[in-house]
Amino acid sequence: MDVLSQSFRVLGDTTRLRILRLVAQAPLNVTELVSLVGVAQSSVSHHLSKLKGLGLIREERQAGFTYYSLALETDDTRWPLVRLAREAEDAAGDSARLNDLLRAREDRQALNERLLEPGQSWFLWAGALASLLPPLDVADFGCGTGVFSRALARWARHVWAIDQSEDALAQARAHATRESLTNITFLREDLHRLSLPGGRMDLVVISQSLHHVESPAAVVSEAARLLKPGGRLVVLELLPHEEKWVLERLGHRHLGFAPESLEAALREAGFTSFTRETHARDGASPFRVFLLTGVKPS
Repeated sequence: MDVLSQSFRVLGDTTRLRILRLVAQAPLNVTELVSLVGVAQSSVSHHLSKLKGLGLIREERQAGFTYYSLALETDDTRWPLVRLAREAEDAAGDSARLNDLLRAREDRQALNERLLEPGQSWFLWAGALASLLPPLDVADFGCGTGVFSRALARWARHVWAIDQSEDALAQARAHATRESLTNITFLREDLHRLSLPGGRMDLVVISQSLHHVESPAAVVSEAARLLKPGGRLVVLELLPHEEKWVLERLGHRHLGFAPESLEAALREAGFTSFTRETHARDGASPFRVFLLTGVKPS
């Protein structure tokens, strides 16, 4: 009864009721809630603290932001109170603004589906490719929707863009067609066991794909098999991190890599002449990336 009484008192504030109803519909961060309810950030944080203190909401850290969502189960004695709050008339128009916010969130992801993939760094790739002169035969391991494959195709002789996702490859093909790129072959294959003949590629790039595969060492060995003598492997990967949400949400199998461990895998696969560069953290992102290159001996 004590907890129920306190919950009634806490939810006697209109703004708290609005916040509770919003986070019951979708996980939201403080900045998003400020834009939805139109009050100062300090006020929103205060209300969230009150709601969290009573166990009405929970918080979860994702990609450098804290998201709040409803914590109650339907068998909680306070559930009817929350249900009434959710079903009450939305005089402030919060739900309409929330729908707009969620659509905008989806649009940002659609604009560049790999923005969610942490640690993207075109600065490092620019540095890696500056010393390479076309024409080259290139394999892009784990190409996704082909963002990097298309960039490679603009100076390479031919690009083999490889991924296991048919949906991603369909998008990649559509983008390539729109850009009139005819020198890309798209393959749906397992990176551990590729059908391509060995000793054919001048360059293999693996841009943040190793943390998705079961055996990074086996994929590195496949890269070595495909390369000509003197061919180069370029790997961009995440440093070790603690963002466990990527396992379920993004399908990661590994929480980053120590550069030394990947370099050891490259050495085991026969690569030499290593270079390594670590990129600084980008803004509030919890992720950092490193670039690793190796050469297949002639």
